[in-house]
Amino acid sequence: MRNLSLLQRFRCVDLSIPGSPQCFTIRSETGTVLVASELAITEFDPRTEEVYKEVSLTAEDYLPEDGSGVVVAIQDLPDQESVCVATASGDVILYNLNTSQLECVGSVESGLTGMTWSPDQELVTLTTGQETIIMMTKDFEPITEIAINQDDFGEDKFITVGWGKKETQFHGSEGKQAAQRKAAEVQPALPWDDRKPRITWRGDGQFFAVSAVCSQTGARKVRIWNRECVLQATSEVVNGLEQPLCWKPSGSLIASTQRHPNKHSVVFLEKNGLLHGDFTLPFGKEQVKVKELLWNSDSTVLAVWMEDLKPGENDHPNTYIQLWTVGNYHWYLKQSLHFGNEPLRAPACVCWDPEKPLRLHFLTRGWASYTYDWGWSTQRSHGTDCHDNANVAVIDGDKILVTTFRQCVIPPPMCAFELQLPVPVNLVTFHSQAQRTNELAALTANGHIYIYGQGGGVENGGVPGVPGFKVILAPLVLRKTYRIAMDQEEPLTLRLLLWLSDDLFLAVAHGRRLTRLLKLTPSDSQDPKDTLEIRSDVAVDGCVISLCHSLKNGTVALQLDDGQIRKVHIDSSELSLTEWKDSTGNTISFPRPCVQTALCTLSGEEHLIGLTERSHLYIGDSLVASNISSFVVYDDFLLLTTHSHMCHCLNLSTLSIKGLQSALSSEANQNDETVRKVERGSRIVSVVPQDTRLILQMPRGNLETIHHRALVLAQLRKWLDSLRFKDAFECMRKLRINLNLIYDHNPTVFLDNIEMFLKQIDSISYINLFLTELKEEDTTTTMYPCPSHSASSSSGKKEGKKVDIICDALRSTMESLDLQKYCLCILTSHVKKTTPELEIALQKVHELRVNPPSGSNCVSAEEALKYLLFLVNVNELYEHSLGTYDFDLVLMVAEKSQKDPKEYLPFLNMLKTLELNYQRYTIDKHLKRYRKALHHLSKCGEEHFAELLNLVKDQRLYSDALELYPSDSDQYKTLSVAYAEHLVEQQQAEQAGLLLWRCAENVRALQAFVSCTSWRNALAVATHIPLPPEQLALLARDLAEKLLEARRHTEAALCLEQYAKDCEEAISALIQGAAWEEALRLIYLYNRQDIIETDLKSALLDAHSNHTSFLETQKALFIRHKNRLAVVRELKAKARLELFDEEGPDCADAELYSEASSVLTGSHLGSKYSRSNSRISSRSSKNRRKAEGKKYSLKEGSPFEDIALMNALFQIITVVDKMREELHSLLKALVLFQFDGPASNLQRDYGELLQLMETALPEIWTENLQQGQAPLTGPNSTANSIMASFQKQRPAVPQQNTEALTAPKMKNAVKWKLSILK
Repeated sequence: MRNLSLLQRFRCVDLSIPGSPQCFTIRSETGTVLVASELAITEFDPRTEEVYKEVSLTAEDYLPEDGSGVVVAIQDLPDQESVCVATASGDVILYNLNTSQLECVGSVESGLTGMTWSPDQELVTLTTGQETIIMMTKDFEPITEIAINQDDFGEDKFITVGWGKKETQFHGSEGKQAAQRKAAEVQPALPWDDRKPRITWRGDGQFFAVSAVCSQTGARKVRIWNRECVLQATSEVVNGLEQPLCWKPSGSLIASTQRHPNKHSVVFLEKNGLLHGDFTLPFGKEQVKVKELLWNSDSTVLAVWMEDLKPGENDHPNTYIQLWTVGNYHWYLKQSLHFGNEPLRAPACVCWDPEKPLRLHFLTRGWASYTYDWGWSTQRSHGTDCHDNANVAVIDGDKILVTTFRQCVIPPPMCAFELQLPVPVNLVTFHSQAQRTNELAALTANGHIYIYGQGGGVENGGVPGVPGFKVILAPLVLRKTYRIAMDQEEPLTLRLLLWLSDDLFLAVAHGRRLTRLLKLTPSDSQDPKDTLEIRSDVAVDGCVISLCHSLKNGTVALQLDDGQIRKVHIDSSELSLTEWKDSTGNTISFPRPCVQTALCTLSGEEHLIGLTERSHLYIGDSLVASNISSFVVYDDFLLLTTHSHMCHCLNLSTLSIKGLQSALSSEANQNDETVRKVERGSRIVSVVPQDTRLILQMPRGNLETIHHRALVLAQLRKWLDSLRFKDAFECMRKLRINLNLIYDHNPTVFLDNIEMFLKQIDSISYINLFLTELKEEDTTTTMYPCPSHSASSSSGKKEGKKVDIICDALRSTMESLDLQKYCLCILTSHVKKTTPELEIALQKVHELRVNPPSGSNCVSAEEALKYLLFLVNVNELYEHSLGTYDFDLVLMVAEKSQKDPKEYLPFLNMLKTLELNYQRYTIDKHLKRYRKALHHLSKCGEEHFAELLNLVKDQRLYSDALELYPSDSDQYKTLSVAYAEHLVEQQQAEQAGLLLWRCAENVRALQAFVSCTSWRNALAVATHIPLPPEQLALLARDLAEKLLEARRHTEAALCLEQYAKDCEEAISALIQGAAWEEALRLIYLYNRQDIIETDLKSALLDAHSNHTSFLETQKALFIRHKNRLAVVRELKAKARLELFDEEGPDCADAELYSEASSVLTGSHLGSKYSRSNSRISSRSSKNRRKAEGKKYSLKEGSPFEDIALMNALFQIITVVDKMREELHSLLKALVLFQFDGPASNLQRDYGELLQLMETALPEIWTENLQQGQAPLTGPNSTANSIMASFQKQRPAVPQQNTEALTAPKMKNAVKWKLSILK
């Protein structure tokens, strides 16, 4: 749905060149034009009008001096730095551009009628006066000569397999008469045919086609030849075939023209010579003749050069050039150039530029050179409110095809409505005034402007005479026709038209040297014809190639062909231009000229955004991206498509230029809501304002409507902020947006406007849908993160569970509005709560059955129950109804279910025969509600206590059962004993002993306490029984023995001293447990100083010796591990540097050798172990831990040796640091017995080891290891960004070893030293 817009025009009118132009060619390297006349060859620059070279063809008698000579073709040969010219007399001349020498490289006696070079310029084909084709190499060595007219069809002749005859074939709508129809007579060529052959090459140079008049029939035929000049195919008989011939560069079709009895068409032939499609020229059947057909270099535009058959007023024909494009198999006339009947203004030569596809060159007979540059553009309305219909206008000759995408998406070539004009249209622009952006203005080929506005239509939108129908869109109607008070004798004098207000237009006109910017307003004179006069104009130093206007800010900006940007000031009566500057005062211009421009606001500053032919997107002088195929600015969004088939939707209000560059620099964030995949080659057509639709056009021409997620969410937030709940809900439902967003966007506003929400939705099914989709997740932080500038919804969060809050709020509002209407919704609100209130919902259904509502639209109990069965599993609902103990309700649910009455009726009848409490107990037990069952069974009397006890034991409801009976009852005691037995089985004998003790089961309590070594409770119970002294002493010795085995020496000493009355054994236990001070207390208490000499001193010296040797061992191990860790780190650093030098920083294994790599990432080296241990991973967790331990081995050279070393150092420091209290006690005992020397040595050794460890902490645990990298989480993170952060830093260290990554904390606050020791 694109049009061709004229970007610039170059014109040379003062060329002083002898003769008249006959043919010309473009030098692609320099951009100059080489033109041949009957007298000379001339090279000139169409921009500067400077003539570079001129060489005479008559001086060396190549052409006669009387001017009767004819040049049939001219071709630039860049590789040979020459120009090849063919004359009608038969000479092939080579003109060297460096030496300006002419050389005749060949001559044909019969003369030449044409010369065409292959696209690769390796071959040249000449057509002679004897109707032959001569093929030569680029060095003019003859390859072959063959006659044009051949009797044979060619190598691709169709094969008939002999299946049936034509008379027996099916002929479709033509009927059986087609079988008897005789072949049409071959008609000779048309009288105005010049009868000269035409040659055209395919774009790849493998084939060429020749159109020539057959000497036998006099009709034109097209023959296709291959590169070796072997005939491939001959066209079918095409009566009325004319002389133009041009092969589409892409190679699919050959274009020519055909005159039918009732129309004049451009027809297309395939390589096999068969017709394949056509389109009709907008002229009468005898009105014009086509002189040439010309495809541009990328096969997108077909130029048709025509002139009238009958002379005009001054006996000279009118001349036309039309530009046609195709889309969705429809041919559009995009540009019409009318040159009038002035002979000197008529084109003499026309050709497309070989380098720039949309640049057209032509020379007039009066030696005026014109160069036109076109660009593709989409004419769309610029409104941003809901009044704008998202109009897109497509030019098709004298019609404008308008599609209003707000109402409908109609694939081209169809449209919503057509605007018929009297002459072809060259330019369309929409009104740039708010509320009137649907109006358009059309500039036609005759220089008039047609204004179309909204029609009056039928009142109330009705269709006249058709009741029940409504007009949702009325076509635009013609309001005014303006002629422009300026000279427009040349075609396309005006371009780049802007309609700014009712009576104000801006346009660009071509001057002789400069471009003029015009301000056009209606004339004040009483002229019956509406006229636009030039109120103000300003000369622009350069060529204006684009003009754009911002509806939001009213800014107008233009761009020059060198990329400079100017701001247009139209407020005053006179136009003025200023340089475009940024906020710092620097002049801004595009580095490259852009074919599409738009104004946008970025971070509060207005910028001009542009797209070049090479797909580079610029914002001011900053390159944003280099693979953009199309873009559009809508509101605060920049939407664009890329050549990697992605569509981006970026919020300009939250991004800077650098932010845009990073967002478009790669496709790493393909799962982000701002980007989505689209079909290959998609281009943006339009965005529907205040909607979520984005219209894309595919390369073939068909349309697609997508709802870009970023656009959808932005529009939803607008609707929710303005309390348009219905629009938001319908959009979310259609586009599968989670409905939780309605609440999560702003919980406080939603809860304050629940009544409005219900009235707007006004649909029971929609409200139920909203309720059923509720979940506790906050979608504004997970699925749909809010932009940073939006109001945070977290401030409106309510305490409590979200689903319960919404269900309760909606239910209370619905009950107050209309209880009967919202009955089903109320049931849904009960069922959807975090803990479903099924009993309440069933009770409401039961109330409907007991008291049925009287209204016509009210819900019956059966309908309500059926709906509940839809929400809840029938078995679950049956069980909940049974739990209400209401048998009527149970029967009602069972009847609606698929249950067999033989299954549930006997069970229900049996229940009805039971006593009430036992009945409820049976129901609860059936429903596995054992606590309720226990409660009801406790009320059934003594006869059911055995059953209760079994229930308690089976379901382990001991605590619940104890609460149901008084503590002095027999039942309580029985339950306590059972509970104690259970606790003993669960290895909780101490708690069992407590239960037994309080129930006066002292003997069993004593056994329980002894079994768990609860010696205090055991001795207390034994005293309470009471046990005889001998048994009590024996019990104390047994307990002491168990305590000694558990290394609880002090407690064992208490048992032996106080209950066994054995002080010597108590002192021995204390000495064994290194409780020196307590041992001394008992020694002097019981006057056993002999033990000091026999046991205590020797034990002190042994403890000193053990500690000394242990500290020496730990010190040596610590130093060895620390030194090895330094070596390992140095080796890894060297390996990392070598890897960076060899493979660069992006190498997959680069992280392995970083200082923290194996700690924080594990990287790819660890994957070797994960693969080799994959078999182990399927075993038990014990084996997995064992394998993980082997992975972090202290063996030298292991990949994770540094982690193992750090872990070992961590353990050494922790063990040594815990010895402070123990050493302090030992030192005091040594000093007491005058072992000062050993005590001093021990204190010194321990202090030095602690100092060594404390000093080494910063060396072992560096800052890089302790800082680490946290995964990117938080309210502004998405699921994709969090996953990406975790993928970048997969921890390779097992959970149990993570403590080794942080330095241990030493207990420096503990005072262990003795100041009396040195």
